Amino acid sequence: MPKKLPAAEETVLAVPAVKQLLSKVPQVTIFFWIIKILCTTVGETFADFINFNLGLGLTLTTIIMGIAFFIVLFLQFRAKKYVPGIYWTTVVLISVFGTLVTDNLTDGIGIPLEISTAVFSVLLGLTFLLWYLSEKTLSIHSIFTPKREVFYWLTILFTFALGTAVGDLYSEQLGLGYLNTGITVIIIIACIFLAWKMKLDGVLSFWTAYILTRPLGASLGDFLSQPKVNGGLGLGTTVTSVIFLVAILAIIVFLAVTKIDINPKREVAETNLPNGSKKNVLTQTIATLCIFLIVGIGGYVWRSNTIASQTVSSQASLGGQLTGFIKIENNMLTDVNSKNFNSAKTSADDLEHQWDTSEAKLRKIDGTSWTKIDGTIDVVLAAARSANPDASKCKVALNNSLSVLNTANKLSANASSTTLVGQLTAFATIENTMLKDVNSNNFSLAKKSADDLEHQWDSSEPKLRKIDGTTWTKIDGTIDVVLAAVRSSSPDVSKSKSALKNSISVLNGANK
Repeated sequence: MPKKLPAAEETVLAVPAVKQLLSKVPQVTIFFWIIKILCTTVGETFADFINFNLGLGLTLTTIIMGIAFFIVLFLQFRAKKYVPGIYWTTVVLISVFGTLVTDNLTDGIGIPLEISTAVFSVLLGLTFLLWYLSEKTLSIHSIFTPKREVFYWLTILFTFALGTAVGDLYSEQLGLGYLNTGITVIIIIACIFLAWKMKLDGVLSFWTAYILTRPLGASLGDFLSQPKVNGGLGLGTTVTSVIFLVAILAIIVFLAVTKIDINPKREVAETNLPNGSKKNVLTQTIATLCIFLIVGIGGYVWRSNTIASQTVSSQASLGGQLTGFIKIENNMLTDVNSKNFNSAKTSADDLEHQWDTSEAKLRKIDGTSWTKIDGTIDVVLAAARSANPDASKCKVALNNSLSVLNTANKLSANASSTTLVGQLTAFATIENTMLKDVNSNNFSLAKKSADDLEHQWDSSEPKLRKIDGTTWTKIDGTIDVVLAAVRSSSPDVSKSKSALKNSISVLNGANK
């Protein structure tokens, strides 16, 4: 009587031999994770480069990158085996395209990130479910049939879209910031690694970590490309993209030559695990999902409550909250009119930083108006940062954005404000700018800002004094000291710093 083969080997023999040998994906080595994060990062920065630096805009960027992605994906499906160059180019482009899908839903259509996160989570879950029901395995080491490859790339697309939504939700909308989000993700991935070492299912560990590399890569890209004033290293999207593309190319060449990520042995997909093992994996999967739901929803509620506590409960509009952004855009318009695009680009960095920093609070107050303004600011940034900026396009973008900002900013004219909270942001912004000028001994700029500060403060006096006369008087006294110190015929750096720090402290105290 012939000896019965193990179930796993029966599964392998059921597949044509040529397809058993030619897996379409690489082995999971340290190089896999390094290049995956590099691809994710360059996907983020390269999309910004095309969108903003080349001035193509979000829609055209999405169309171009979508076409490029599907062309390379076609080549990937045509390949008979894993080819490092084709495979990783596909990953880079699917990273860009998946990111742009979420960005279009959020910025183009105005769909809340909470909904995007929920929808992509469901789509990813359904993809995993259908993949498992059809193939009895989710292992990437079993990608040697067209059907499995379709499931694989669909899963990858949804992981990038979901990772973008979750990353933007926490880093931007909930105000956690990219650096803090990145650190949090690193900690979570480290915990997953430890759990895997302690017998957490390998496939479950892999896909969980894979999803999380998207917000990690985005955080790294933002940290490297953002200006120093925004807390980054100031390399810019162009330099960052070039550095990472070169690094990716070097690793691809290394892998192609050494072939260390190609396993010549046949991969046995464990499709017929014992019932005990299946139950164990199912239990681990449910436990992991529960942990992420508890931590994710708990973190969301905590950050939302923190933001709510910083927002005046009676505030129902963005009125009075947008003065600082209006000032920056007016300065940009002045620079564009004088064709000083270097200064306009510097102001664009400041505008983006302050807008992103204020997103959590402003979006909480009025998400619809915030989304509308955010769209006009994106157009302004793209026009100003273009490699060859067009003065006419910049003016149109700025005038449109200023119109939207001014309309939303005046909505509080009839509001019953009882405190100065949220009304003093513009003055604090001016004084912080003056402090930077004083620190660099640039009193000429500091004096110009002093004139602007005095003008805006005097213009706002009737409104602010009526709200809280006592606090207004206190702030007015500190501003007088600032103006006197900065405008002195022989200004003293130490006295000017002291005056500004005192006034900023009083302003911030009243503004919160």
